[in-house]
Amino acid sequence: MSQQSRGEVEDALTKAIIKFEKDHLGRGPEDARTIMIDDMILIRLKGILTPAEVKLAQDREGQALVKETRRQLLESSRPIIDDLVRSIVGLDLISMHTDTSTKTGERMIVLVVEKSLEELFLP
Repeated sequence: MSQQSRGEVEDALTKAIIKFEKDHLGRGPEDARTIMIDDMILIRLKGILTPAEVKLAQDREGQALVKETRRQLLESSRPIIDDLVRSIVGLDLISMHTDTSTKTGERMIVLVVEKSLEELFLP
């Protein structure tokens, strides 16, 4: 991997996740941000719910269904996320965690990589 700044890598990850959401889940977020801390990549996606999901999430059962469906869709795409992280960051993905808020329409994704990201950037 060529020497890039932390901001450049975070921006590249954000753009790649937006593209992934559009290509594989059918809709991209209204806004997205990526922050790298130690061995974690935190991705916050805003405005991800479709109008149908918003309607479905009006009761507890619908909320649970939307959250679980989105979790399973992301989990089933794990190989794509693995490749994305490896190609942009140059590290292997160890674990992936996600949750969706049906109240705010946000999704948080936490990616844990094999070693600290701090080592990738010059002080």
